[in-house]
Amino acid sequence: MNLQRKPLGLPANFAWQRKDSTRAKSRVAELCVFFPISISPVLHCEWEVERLKVIGKVKQRVEDLRGLIDYHNYRYYVLDSPEISDAEYDELMRELRQLEAGHPELITPHSPTQRVGAPPVEAFGVVEHPEPLLSLANTFSYEELAAWHKRATALLARRSFDLVCEPKIDGLAVALTYVDGFLAIGATRGDGYRGENITQNLRTVRSIPLSVPKEAPPRFEVRGEVYLPKAGFKKLNEQRAKEGLPLFANPRNAAAGSVRQLDSSITAKRPLDIYVYALGWAEGKAVPDTHWEIMQYLESLGFKINPSMVLARTIEEAESHYQDWLESREGWPYEADGMVVKANEITFQQEMGSAAHEPRWAIAYKFPAVQGTTRVIDIGINVGRTGSLNPYAILEPVRVGGAIISQAALHNEDDIHRKDIRIRDSVVVQRAGEVIPEIVGPVVSLRTGEEKIFHMPSRCPVCGARVIKPEGEAMHRCTNAACPSQALERIKHFVSRGAMDIDGVGEKLCLALFNAGLVRDAADLYYLTREQLLGLERLADKSVSNVLNSIERSKNRPLARIIFALGILHVGQEYAELLAQNFSSVDELAQASQERLLSLPSIGPRIADSIVAFFEQEGNRRIIEKLRRAGVRLEKAEAKEVKPKELPLTGLEFVITGKLETFTRPEAEARIKALGGKAGSDVTKKTSHLVVGAEPGSKLAKAQKLGAKILNEAEFIQLLEEKV
Repeated sequence: MNLQRKPLGLPANFAWQRKDSTRAKSRVAELCVFFPISISPVLHCEWEVERLKVIGKVKQRVEDLRGLIDYHNYRYYVLDSPEISDAEYDELMRELRQLEAGHPELITPHSPTQRVGAPPVEAFGVVEHPEPLLSLANTFSYEELAAWHKRATALLARRSFDLVCEPKIDGLAVALTYVDGFLAIGATRGDGYRGENITQNLRTVRSIPLSVPKEAPPRFEVRGEVYLPKAGFKKLNEQRAKEGLPLFANPRNAAAGSVRQLDSSITAKRPLDIYVYALGWAEGKAVPDTHWEIMQYLESLGFKINPSMVLARTIEEAESHYQDWLESREGWPYEADGMVVKANEITFQQEMGSAAHEPRWAIAYKFPAVQGTTRVIDIGINVGRTGSLNPYAILEPVRVGGAIISQAALHNEDDIHRKDIRIRDSVVVQRAGEVIPEIVGPVVSLRTGEEKIFHMPSRCPVCGARVIKPEGEAMHRCTNAACPSQALERIKHFVSRGAMDIDGVGEKLCLALFNAGLVRDAADLYYLTREQLLGLERLADKSVSNVLNSIERSKNRPLARIIFALGILHVGQEYAELLAQNFSSVDELAQASQERLLSLPSIGPRIADSIVAFFEQEGNRRIIEKLRRAGVRLEKAEAKEVKPKELPLTGLEFVITGKLETFTRPEAEARIKALGGKAGSDVTKKTSHLVVGAEPGSKLAKAQKLGAKILNEAEFIQLLEEKV
């Protein structure tokens, strides 16, 4: 054979003993696969055929190895029941790495070898959740749990329902989206509507499947809690102590910090785990119709489900499980701060729906707080956006429930005096629901006589203005509407999602604009120039364009959003909606008497007085006038009152799924309502149209099944233009 000689380090599994020509050709083909060499043109065709055969065998071996390794990962990390030794597992990984090194074209993002972490990324992208990740309401006693169950039963016309009880893991909520059998996107909860894209980091968590069986839906999302086990947390802090690094306060902070590393190789080194707790949505295949069965189904697809999850037939049975967990939770390998109780039937969940950002069909039944004792160093004051003076205790740091506590809420002066909490007191501190630190009370027996009784200052600690305590209120308030602390908080409220929703103008930019003297009140936002914004640090030309465009778009927000954004004391989103239904403009509301306001449903003297007082302040009237001059619409969108039956979309119900490019979802819904249509949140038999944006959720399949008309964004815009 006319071979160009070259030193070879041959894999042992490719050794051969026979010396016939057929075997020789096959052997040369193997060498060509792993080590490119020159061969005689005479034998090229025959050896090329043999080479392709060997490549096929290599590809098959790579796929077999990946399947084996995924199976053993599942046995070890999910079932906690390994079938092979660590040495045997390492040998499988060694062989796979060797084959992939020889054939880099066979490497895929879903290979087990790719869990080690990818190169650092500059920043996390934003992922819009097709279905919101809602937070849970909390309850701290059986009486509160029973009251929730009674309300839920009433919503179902007194029909009974089963309950699923799960430990509430103290970790970081994530959403995992699978497309055509592979993990496509992993995101944080974020604000419930948009989260951070941390796919690279979540790929390193070995209990998260990179692929799922073909029995899974073509597209679906699961939700889970990434956490750091107690043992892993202890080991991580021990290592950080050796390296002279700051210690993590608790496993939750460690887990959150781990999955948000810009360098996913750091994430890969931390022993993170996950329990999946829900199916967010699914398309293309039917799924079970109860939460309990869905969890068993997800387990069959390879997801890790908490083995402590139980099914309860009654609320009393759920309470019994809760009491059992109170006794056993210290022995759990993870931190948990309560029990999540959910209605089992999915149709019942849909029927009950949600209120604000919380589902009505689930609740978090929190474990009792963990307590500790420390000393009050001083009492500080924060000034809120409505001028309220909010006292807080500055504490000697103390570890409570796994977290270091150095501050605690004190609510108001009356509460401080009622509990008789004094500066320099020794106090009992607890984490209410293991989340919010608060002071239970003083340890009177440890007093030395050096303690000082606290009194609210008579002057605002920020601007020096007079402080008053309005009759009938518990809070003291600064009288200066232009107080810098109030102004900054009001600006941040004005741009927030529930108010004017000015995308790109977050807390940091508000602070930068305020500190630079460019914005002193919310109305100043509409007078910003490109040159002013470019003068700010870390704000590039494209970002400036986005900010200015967002500010311009916000000028046409619905009247209810404007009223809420003004920050009137006691007027939240629901009351803002009520006022927008009964007044045609901000000007008409400003002229309303207390008697007129009291005639509205749900409006009492406190809210009526607050509204009247707000519009009496010259500073507030000046801000409204500046908004008007800037072109902000301060009245309802309709130019004239039109009876609902005369509007073009009357009788039609629209539901939106996915991300729209032209509008935010609230803007699109406002356009629908302005034309007489109804904007629904769930697809039902009453849904006439489904508007589909990018990355639609499970609503699409449901709408198709029910026969609703499907519109893409361009068709939706065309419909709106035709009906105007």
